[in-house]
Parts: sequence; C-alpha cells; structure tokens
Amino acid sequence: MLATCTLPLFEASSHPVQSLSTVTSCFTGYAPLHTVSHQTENKMTTVKGLRERFRDGESVICAEGYMWELERRGFVRAGVFTPEVVLDYPERVISLHEEYVHAGSDVVEAYTYYGHREKLKVIGRECELETLNLNSLKMARDVANKHGKLMAGNLSNTTTFKPNDPEAAEIARQAFKEQVEWAVKGGADYMIAETFNDLEEAIIALEVIKKYGKGMPAVITLVIYSPDRTTDDVPVPEALRRLEELGADCVGLNCGRGPETMLPLLREARKVCKGPMAALPVPFRTNQKEKTFQSLTDPISGEQLYPLDLDCVQCSRSDIRKFAQEARDLGIQYLGLCCGSSSKALREVAEALGRKPPASVYTPDLDKSFVMGKSVEGHAKKVREFMLGETKP
Repeated sequence: MLATCTLPLFEASSHPVQSLSTVTSCFTGYAPLHTVSHQTENKMTTVKGLRERFRDGESVICAEGYMWELERRGFVRAGVFTPEVVLDYPERVISLHEEYVHAGSDVVEAYTYYGHREKLKVIGRECELETLNLNSLKMARDVANKHGKLMAGNLSNTTTFKPNDPEAAEIARQAFKEQVEWAVKGGADYMIAETFNDLEEAIIALEVIKKYGKGMPAVITLVIYSPDRTTDDVPVPEALRRLEELGADCVGLNCGRGPETMLPLLREARKVCKGPMAALPVPFRTNQKEKTFQSLTDPISGEQLYPLDLDCVQCSRSDIRKFAQEARDLGIQYLGLCCGSSSKALREVAEALGRKPPASVYTPDLDKSFVMGKSVEGHAKKVREFMLGETKP
C-alpha cells in the first residue's frame, strides 16, 4: 500500500506558483484527443494528432533532455535529478519549452521526469507531488497551445523497480497510474514512457497508459547500456517487438547511448518492428569500447567523465546532423535528443529533416565572418592564419 498525504498548497517565497485549486480549474475544457482542438487567444486551433502523423508517414521531432539541460543551467541537483524546479522556478521550465519549440520541436513534453512518488520521497517533497505534476502539465499545455504543438505527458523509470518482484511491480504500477491520470486531467495529447532499462517495467508503464490513459497514444522507449540487451536480459529487437505487439504506438530507444552506438541497435530492431520507431540518443561521442555516456572517459586523462565532466566528449553539430539523416533513412519517424540536448543541437535535427524552424533565422553563415569567409584577404587573412596556426612562429 502506498503512503498518502494531504497536499499542501505550495508557494515558493520569491517564485509564486498557482494554487492547486487554481491549476485544476485551468484544465477545464482540455481534452486528450488525437486530432485535438485547443483554445488559443480566443481562436480554436487544430493540431494534427500523433497517430495521424505516423499514419501519413510524417516525422515527429520531440525535444527531451530537460533534466540535463536544467542541471547545466543550475536548476536541478545532479545525483538525485528531481524536477522541483517546476515548483521553485517555473519560469525556467517555460523558457526551455519555448526554446525547444523555437528550435524545431513538434512536441512540448511536460517536465515530470522523476516527478513520481518514489523519487520525491528522496527529497522529502512527496506531498507536493500532485501540484508538481499538474503545474508542469499546465505549463506545457499553455506553450503547446500558443505554438500549435502537441503536448506529451511523461513517465520515467522508478529507480526502485526489481524484475520478478511483485511488490516492486505494484509500486511502479501505482506511481504510473497517478501520473497518467494527472496527464489526462492536464490535457496531454499522448504519453511518453521513457528510459526503462527493464522491459518488465516498460510493459507495466504501457499497460497503465492503455488502462487509464483514455485512449492516448503511447511512445515507449528503452535505455540500453553496454550489453546489447535490457537489464532483465531481453535482446533489444525482441524487447521492442514485444512492446509493439502489446499496443505501443511507437517503440524505440532513448538516453544511455550516443548516435554511433544507438543506431546499430535500431537497425537490428527495424528488421522485426513494423510500426513507427523512435531514436533519442544522448549527444555524446560514445563508441564501441565505451558504448554509453556513463562509460565515457576523458581522452586526455583517462578519468571517468559521467556525470559531471562530459563536456569534452559532446557531439558536434555535424555529428547530430549525420545522426538525424541516418535515422531518417532507416525509417525512424520519431526523432530527438536526450540528456545533453540543446537548442542548437535540436535545430540541427530539424534542418537535417528539411525543416526551417524559427531558429533557422540564426543558422550559422560563416561567409559573413571577417576571418572565416571564403574571400578573406589582406590583414584579415593574416589574422586567420594566426588563429589556425598556419603561419610560422
């Protein structure tokens, strides 16, 4: 049996958050439909649903990686990685939603990753759980409505799950159930259930979405570490095929691996999965020796980099563009980036798919650089030679 508590109305001292009653009233009229009509500035806007986009062969770009990016900006504590920033500094979350839409995301994902009962117990804020989820959904819904985007609810691994343990399974089931019910209340267009290293826990999440999600589509993604199988020992192609057969609208991989070590797994899974597939790698230069970003080492010192010192092994913009093009050519319809993502990297994904998001106004144009342009001459040419080490000491 899960512990319960009376939810207080949370107010951060210098960053006021709407009371739960106010937030709840804001959801009246939101409907978790698939081709959805939403009210925006007194006009009704229709947003094409996820299933309809898949049916029509369209690609969907989804910005993930909120936890990692907000930690980089100083608003999430590395280690526990809980999303209390939603309550303490909501404007920071809204700003990141806006950035990702600007960069080309089709989806505004509510930042409720690790916003479940088991994780909030760790930081002593379990009684703010419902407020956190509803506020996060409200922020995401508002930004999605403003820009005509889909809004996704979010489930994540519980961190307490153990395979073949009925008690652990029931705890996960109850945690997922309340988050799915809040997502329905908050008007989510579909559910993302992500970063499951055990297939069994992913299946529980899918079952809960199907039972309590009022028909919402489900995107289910696994995280695969160094062995090419789940931590309950199911090969990747088989695991994804089983999720597909159980009714997931889209299956795939997120987090853990970078583009170079994720795409080979998806190529194998593509042989057995018939429906839409997802690829959301971490933008780090993993390789066959160090397949996950958790295992990467410093190329100079040899020291382990995860989780605080990964900057020196980030993917370049060209790496991201190459990944997006290869994933598209593989028939992956649902694309994005996970931990380590940024607006500039997401723009590379969008532009690799032939899109021109608002952020493309600021796409680099090196021909206008006074030292890196094609027709540099005179003193500027000498400056460039000094920069590039092309002149004698």
